[in-house]
Parts: sequence; structure tokens; C-alpha cells
Amino acid sequence: MRALVIITTIVAGISMIYKWRYKLMNAILAVSFLRRMAVSISMNMPSIRNKILPSIFKQETSSTN
Repeated sequence: MRALVIITTIVAGISMIYKWRYKLMNAILAVSFLRRMAVSISMNMPSIRNKILPSIFKQETSSTN
């Protein structure tokens, strides 16, 4: 019985976090220290860094005559 209550609580918590994931993310990222930490952690991940940095710093070709 106790295991059922624990599993039900965990499933309910996960479903609430999933339901309000964008509101939670906006609330967390509104704090500048947490936003800075999130960016620094994500930039330490090679897969994210390789996808984001080229799109930020891509050079646009200018065809003005």
C-alpha cells in the first residue's frame, strides 16, 4: 500500500511538472543568477554548443553592387 502511494505521488508530480513545464522554466529563468548558470551549463555541452553557436555567428553574404 505504501509503495502504491509513493508511485502515485511520483507520477502526479511528474505530470504536474510536465503540464506546467514552460511556466516553471520562465519562472526559473527570470532569476538572473539561475539564467546565467543555465546558459553556462548548456554551453559546456558539445552537442548544444555545436548547434547554437554557428547559427548565432553565421556570416551573411552581401550582394550589393
